[in-house]
Amino acid sequence: MGSLNIKRVYDEPKPTDGYRVLVDRLWPRGETHERAAADVWLKEIAPSPALRTWWNHDPDRLDDFSTRYEAELDENPAVGELLQIVRDHDVVTLLYGARDPKVNHARVLRDYLLAHGAATDE
Repeated sequence: MGSLNIKRVYDEPKPTDGYRVLVDRLWPRGETHERAAADVWLKEIAPSPALRTWWNHDPDRLDDFSTRYEAELDENPAVGELLQIVRDHDVVTLLYGARDPKVNHARVLRDYLLAHGAATDE
């Protein structure tokens, strides 16, 4: 099977990114659609506005945020759509706008997808 990666949307797009999926609810500040080079914007997969506001990318809340976000994902029909995208493409890169490569919802989402049927060769 293919690979599932995460990457900051502000980083230079590369052919090795494969199918690029923006997973933020809000369009990244200052980023043009052309530069983002996202194949699809799946904003419905992002944390709810209330959860995102509560978390505020606080590293001390990451574990609690992960639990709450995973509970949202359990009820989110967009998960099925994203899993299908992963099945349909050899390489999928989830794009996010957060500054911290370790404290962001895309990392939680990637781990969730891997635990729910997305395969990776990494």
